Amino acid sequence: MQHGVSAWHRLRRLARWQADVLRGSLRRAPVTLGFVALFWLLGILTSTIASGPEEPLLDWVSVSSESLPEYWPSLLLSAFWATGLAGYIGGTVLALVVGVAAEGILGSRRFLAAAAGTQVAGALLATSFAAVSGFFFGEWGRELTAESFVGPVAFLCGSAAAASAGLETLWRRRLRLLLFTLLVLLALYSGSFQDVMALGAALTGGLCGPLLFGRRPRMPRKIASTRREARVLVALAVLASAVGPVLAALNAHAVGPLSVLRYLFTYVEATSPQDLAELCAEAGRGAECSAARFELRAGPAGFFLATLPQVLLVVFSDGLRRGRRFAWLAALILQAGLTLAAGFRIYRYLTGNPAGERYEFGAVEQPLALLLPMLVPVAVMALLAGTGRLFTVSAPPGTYRRLTASAGLAAAVLAACYVAGGYLARTSFSPEATVRALLADLPQRFLPVLELRNHSPSLLPQTLPAALLYEGVGVAFWVLTCILLVRSFLLPVPEKHPEDVDRARELLTSQGGSTLSWMTLWAGNSYWFAPTGRSYIAYRESFGVALTVGDPVGPEAERREVLDGFMAFCSDQGTTPCFYSVGAGTEDITSVRGFASLQVAEETVLELGALAFKGKKFQDLRTALNRAEKSGVRAEWTTFGTAPLSVIDQIHVISEEWVADKHMPEMGFTLGGLEEMEDPNVRLLIAIDEDRTVHGVTSWLPVYQGGHIQGWTLDFMRRRSRGFPAAMDFLIASAALSLQEEGYRFLSLSGAPLARARDSAGEEENPPVMDWLLDRLGAALEPVYGFRSLLAFKAKFQPRYIPLYMAYPDAASLPAIGNALSRAYLPHVSVGQGLSIARRIVGTAR
Repeated sequence: MQHGVSAWHRLRRLARWQADVLRGSLRRAPVTLGFVALFWLLGILTSTIASGPEEPLLDWVSVSSESLPEYWPSLLLSAFWATGLAGYIGGTVLALVVGVAAEGILGSRRFLAAAAGTQVAGALLATSFAAVSGFFFGEWGRELTAESFVGPVAFLCGSAAAASAGLETLWRRRLRLLLFTLLVLLALYSGSFQDVMALGAALTGGLCGPLLFGRRPRMPRKIASTRREARVLVALAVLASAVGPVLAALNAHAVGPLSVLRYLFTYVEATSPQDLAELCAEAGRGAECSAARFELRAGPAGFFLATLPQVLLVVFSDGLRRGRRFAWLAALILQAGLTLAAGFRIYRYLTGNPAGERYEFGAVEQPLALLLPMLVPVAVMALLAGTGRLFTVSAPPGTYRRLTASAGLAAAVLAACYVAGGYLARTSFSPEATVRALLADLPQRFLPVLELRNHSPSLLPQTLPAALLYEGVGVAFWVLTCILLVRSFLLPVPEKHPEDVDRARELLTSQGGSTLSWMTLWAGNSYWFAPTGRSYIAYRESFGVALTVGDPVGPEAERREVLDGFMAFCSDQGTTPCFYSVGAGTEDITSVRGFASLQVAEETVLELGALAFKGKKFQDLRTALNRAEKSGVRAEWTTFGTAPLSVIDQIHVISEEWVADKHMPEMGFTLGGLEEMEDPNVRLLIAIDEDRTVHGVTSWLPVYQGGHIQGWTLDFMRRRSRGFPAAMDFLIASAALSLQEEGYRFLSLSGAPLARARDSAGEEENPPVMDWLLDRLGAALEPVYGFRSLLAFKAKFQPRYIPLYMAYPDAASLPAIGNALSRAYLPHVSVGQGLSIARRIVGTAR
């Protein structure tokens, strides 16, 4: 019964949440939701849900070159119907995703004006273009003139383009780049009337959007202002050149001027069962019949190998985005090869198509229609050749030698599997497979099947296992190769000077740094040194993000120049700079440079000199000190290298016990572990009794300022589960009093990630979205690592609170930064531990 009640309560809670979402959507996007309701209501009333509108309704609700000007209401009415059930569902999803977001940015009135205006303008532009395109593209123009359009796609694209004017510059540029690249791609390759109309509506929205916000439209003076953005644009162009032919290949009715590229680059022409029967019935065409049978049976594996050049270009585009030199060179060579292949095939077509290839160049009666497909790969190749200076990032030495060796080994193993497996199943092939035939057929298993028509296969599988072997070896090889290539693009730039740690240590001890600066000397960090030779920044590169470890180390007077230099360094390396756990000074400088920031931690600092744990607010600490004295527990300073083996062993036991109890891995990055304690400059304070039993341990990092140690930072802290219960209170209080006697100025209790002092006082009203998200994430992770409890524990020492920030270029980089942070803090998390973390988070969210 309890399970049933619990399930019922969860169902009611889900229903209430959905109702709240619906009410919120009604408030934010009444026009969009009203359109969706009317969209379906009109479809039901006119019985067009299943198959779309028919005559005579079709004349009034579909826009085409022939419907104007007689049926002028179709300019608007065409948005309220669809061609069938798939169109109604797709239009609804698009409206709920795009329309709600656009209306939220524009407001209901401006959204309604943008929707109506772009719908009409898009229809007029499409019909006008259809009328004149026949002079330049022949068949395409005739196809556009004969087509009609119904659906909400056009006005939703136009509204999205108009809404982009209300976004910040970076997001406006990226949204428009994505939207117009997609629409131009569809118009050139697919080329339907709907694609042209959507592009016209988006162009209208992009032009008139600023007017809706009271601004004059203006053309940007520069498309890309930084090296990083230029790389993204080049990568996008290469990606578009790869995806376009595939999109055309997937659309059997593609009529755009570049749709012919599917015949130049991809093996896409499908054989119908009727064509197969007619072909095999003809005498003397046995080879063609066998090849056609294979075409009819070939599934995703065959299509993958047919589009292999495009797949590789997609992979290389990711490397281009990261500024990788190898990706640029490989993409340039591959694009040059595709250009030569395109020219060779066009030549064969113009010289009589001697091989009998069945290409349907419907638009070749116009010279431009034939030359344009050839010019596209030439233009992409020229783009790559002219932008080589942007791609200067090299992988670690030996990366591609190892990649080649791994790929070669995989090819050898798969080839052996194919020959051995094929011979064992030789009766499953037609004709019966022999070792000689399998070896002769082997190269075709790893190469695109583009030339299958001209070179009929010598072997064809007849059973499913034989077909999996026949097609699978090539797919497995190229998938593995693509994975290896992507991994090579993620490898950090190699550290050229292994002595950098010693240099950083010397600068830190002489110039000084923040309370977290000693962490910059930990293993796993890379270093960028300022040209002055007096400052450096430690960082960790992962997932294309350069994640810094605290503030720059060096004189405060040159911090501004140091930060600018590091940003330029990251731009040259194709990485995203993220300044993590930095103070207000660094956050102020980066904010002037356009960086956003989030408070990610709260550091607690005790001022030494006149510290005395007196008064009611320190009652818990005095109790811990008194109980330790009565229990025979004392605080003892030591280092990892000088401590007795029995103490070191107990420290290991305490640490392992903590990990086993949490069922979680120890975190790294800004949270040190046993390895970081081995530094001889790190001091340990242990709680030990008369029997030499260690009840707790803390480690303290030196803080250098002005060439001398001015304070210490708490790092590692563990206590024995069944030992002295107030060990941590006792150790920190003892450290503060002892270090004060030694003459140090302050004591940092370090930062507590995802925890802030204001959390204990209650949440702010309507906090920023990212702050709200971090608060929720901190609450979800509290049962796992207890960062907020740690901050509350430190509050009993009455410290001074110092916020620590994460400064990042823009919100679009947050997913990559999140991945980099996860890798930095949990570099060795196992699958089971990851699932355990997820379960705890989900359980807390409920």
